[in-house]
Amino acid sequence: MATSGARVRGVAAEVVEAVAAKGQSLDAAIERNEDRVSPEDRALLRMLCYGTLRNFWQLQYWIRQLVERPLKKKDSVINALLAVGLYQIHDMRVPDHAAVSETVEAVRFLRRPKLSGFVNACLRRFQRENIAMTPCDDEEGRWNHPQWLIDSTKSDWPDDWESILRANDARAPMWLRANVSINSAREYREKLAAAGIAADGLDGVPDALRLDEPCGVDALPGFADGAASVQDAAAQIAARWLLSGQQGAILDACAAPGGKTGHLLEVGGNDISLTAVESDSTRIESIRQNLERLGRTATIIAADASKPSDWWDGRPFDGILLDAPCSATGVIRRHPDIRLLRRETDIDRLANEQLGMLESLWPLLVAGGRLLYATCSIIKQENTGVVSAFLAKHAD
Repeated sequence: MATSGARVRGVAAEVVEAVAAKGQSLDAAIERNEDRVSPEDRALLRMLCYGTLRNFWQLQYWIRQLVERPLKKKDSVINALLAVGLYQIHDMRVPDHAAVSETVEAVRFLRRPKLSGFVNACLRRFQRENIAMTPCDDEEGRWNHPQWLIDSTKSDWPDDWESILRANDARAPMWLRANVSINSAREYREKLAAAGIAADGLDGVPDALRLDEPCGVDALPGFADGAASVQDAAAQIAARWLLSGQQGAILDACAAPGGKTGHLLEVGGNDISLTAVESDSTRIESIRQNLERLGRTATIIAADASKPSDWWDGRPFDGILLDAPCSATGVIRRHPDIRLLRRETDIDRLANEQLGMLESLWPLLVAGGRLLYATCSIIKQENTGVVSAFLAKHAD
């Protein structure tokens, strides 16, 4: 029977392989597998999976220096295990001997015992020859991104591309949104301090607080009663921009998981009535759960927002938030698997879909109303490209 250390590394390798070779999302792959390790090891499992995928191209470059012949496709999980092992040695505070021995033991857990010597040799050579210090002559390995995304970022952000790519390799901080209907960010920060949790605000985003160290939501004072929510600071910009000087009927298109939905209701209060539309029926429940915790209500509709004839009652909206489906290239820090799951060929399709949604929702807006178009993409084709194409066709 495998030790717990070997088991958690083996399961981590299977999760990484599910993302890299099978196209599964990281969160879904972890959720499907985390009950295979002990509760005490689940934090380590997440750390191994997220860290390995955050450094995927660098790790693959090192593996190519260590392996004379690529592993067979049926042994791709061993490639993933090697990446997990190298990540531990280079980036984690795991004693090298433990990282090597437990990773080698994980080969047996993965039912590839004949490859245990191979994995052992690779990891020990990595240590012995200090492979990590050798100059990287591969742009993907050096910048830790697929080539198409490196090229796109260079083209769209010629003055900032290097800092953007480096930022994507950092761990995302934990941000909170103070519920303004219960407490201001300053007041909630005081509640956090009383609970021994340090946090800082952010100029220009009045409800946002960044924790010095992440923690579980159970440790957050008043979380269960809606005093605060977990939401990135950038995502908190949308509600206040849309509602600045606006009230009345508001549409939240593509609303799941409901973070912006809740924020709109907190900021708008009794001055707005909110309709939330979401096409993924399996994600509707997340909206309901968010609103229930906040003590808020909205009209929630399971439908495709781009097809108003299926769900719209003909009464125009005073404000519309279109949080459009996108490449998510602006949240790679939070979701490192995006670099593996997204393809260059996706961008044209997404831009066309986004433009189509703008075209469909524009007629639902009252004269003098406001429509806010938002993505979490850094690719200009999905942002200024879409908006420019829309404005060129709509003089109004």
